[in-house]
Amino acid sequence: MSDQKIVSASEQTRASMRPPARGRVQMAVSGHSMATCAAMRILDKGGNAVDAGVAGAICLAVLQPDMVSFAGVAPLLIHHAPSGKTRAVTGLGYWPEAASVDYFLKQHQGRLPPGILRSVVPGAPDAYIQALLEFGSLSFSEITADAADLAENGFPVHQFLRDRILEAEDSYRRWPENRAIFLPQGRIPEVGELFLQKDLAATFRAMAEAETACRGDRVKGLNAARSVFYTGDVGRKITDFHAAHGGLLSPADMENFACEIEDPLVFNFGEYSILTHGPWCQGPVLPMTLNILQGVDLAGMGHNSPRYVHTVAEALKLAFADRERLFGDPRFTDVPLNGLLSPEYGALRRARIGDAACKRMPPSDNPFAAEGRPAPESFNPLSEPEDAPASGYCLDTSHICVIDRWGSFFSATPSDMSFDTRIVSGTGLAVSSRGSQSWLVHGHPSSVEGGKRPRLTPTACMVLRRGRPWLVLGTPGGDIQCQTNLQVLFNLILFGMDAQEAVEAPRFGVFCFPDSFYPHACSNGVLRLESRISADTARALSGLGHEVRLWPAWAWKAGGACLILREEESLSGGADPRRECCGMGW
Repeated sequence: MSDQKIVSASEQTRASMRPPARGRVQMAVSGHSMATCAAMRILDKGGNAVDAGVAGAICLAVLQPDMVSFAGVAPLLIHHAPSGKTRAVTGLGYWPEAASVDYFLKQHQGRLPPGILRSVVPGAPDAYIQALLEFGSLSFSEITADAADLAENGFPVHQFLRDRILEAEDSYRRWPENRAIFLPQGRIPEVGELFLQKDLAATFRAMAEAETACRGDRVKGLNAARSVFYTGDVGRKITDFHAAHGGLLSPADMENFACEIEDPLVFNFGEYSILTHGPWCQGPVLPMTLNILQGVDLAGMGHNSPRYVHTVAEALKLAFADRERLFGDPRFTDVPLNGLLSPEYGALRRARIGDAACKRMPPSDNPFAAEGRPAPESFNPLSEPEDAPASGYCLDTSHICVIDRWGSFFSATPSDMSFDTRIVSGTGLAVSSRGSQSWLVHGHPSSVEGGKRPRLTPTACMVLRRGRPWLVLGTPGGDIQCQTNLQVLFNLILFGMDAQEAVEAPRFGVFCFPDSFYPHACSNGVLRLESRISADTARALSGLGHEVRLWPAWAWKAGGACLILREEESLSGGADPRRECCGMGW
């Protein structure tokens, strides 16, 4: 018998750092283990995916308060299996009616200063309550019980939170309300210390008490909780604070607000149907890139080979160029979405991918023509972004996805930072500063205007396979979100990776377009690679003209993907180790 050792399967080296989460009945994956646990607790007590997803998303506003706010944004995608409905909830607020480009040009020297002048109406609370009203089954008190406990009694500071507070320390010191929460005792909290947000807990309690007063009427109770936030005690604290500190948000802005529930955008890619949000956010960039790459043999190129990275990167540049020139709130901006996603336009864009890297934002073609109509005079397919300095902020968000025992799917990307705006006294709330994703430029499709939504980066994603709900997916990451979702999707459908391998595989990112956050810096020609991508690949890409810059091996700025796959008889989940992400199933 040969002396050669036979290696058993149990001794083989895994292709990922940990196995996928597995389950038979239900699953949740989110940006923090305690938010995932909170979602599972709701599922265990009989709640559905919407109940659990909203509970987990609100917990993320407590557990990741540097990057998520209960008074922030929360785009949702919901497939409700009992009714067969699939709906998108925008979860994004409007600019105050008093806002305009001219206001900032005249009053603030053409700048968008940090603080409450960036505030738009909070979209997340309305999104959560609308989703619960239409698709949920539990009360607001039940949904927020864990979040209120974590805010009142604290949670152990995690490494990611400590690192982000350290990175933004000067910003947190700028305002007394932020300083008191994020720099207790005047210093950065250490990992393992309890992090308290008692004013935020009081906000949750005030909303829950209004619900309780409705004596078990679930619909009246949810509406009462919402009223406390928008027109009651919490809402008055928000608008009084704005009035006292030079903000623009008024009681009328709060009272008149309701976010939209709409059909998701659907795009077919082979046997898969990709569902996402409309062009009020960057959601269509994902299907637009797929449209450009339709019919290209990406799998034959090899995963993360020079040719593969180059081809996908150039397609992303083309889609982002169209995002810059065309995307905005469709109630104010003519966005030719059918043209952008037409086979004819995809072919025009695909023909622009050459052997050399495009080092500046590429030109657009004419998607209006693909719709059989003339382009408006404002459309300039050759416009170039203005030079702007980088902001220095590490702007970001989180994600949660859930599948329940009935086959309902939920995806949410809640967000809003606490280091670029002032927390409202007595509420613990950083009111959505997403005004930073607008332009102070007349004629820009996402310019500042009263009642208009900024062009949002957070987006959610769901995928059907042969018409059946199959995958729910999302990530934080600003302008990297659609890029991460695309790469994770390709890892699954082109390269046969399992759920955990797909989120762990090395990533790349392009930045040949204006950053979505003010002041909208542009990194022409830059291609970021995680350093686990081979040096030979990096050299080959440099030879094609890319300005290659390396991220660390596990770069948090490359995203924090969360996903759940519904397979034939089970569920599998992937949770990104680049951040605090965690998946659980049963």
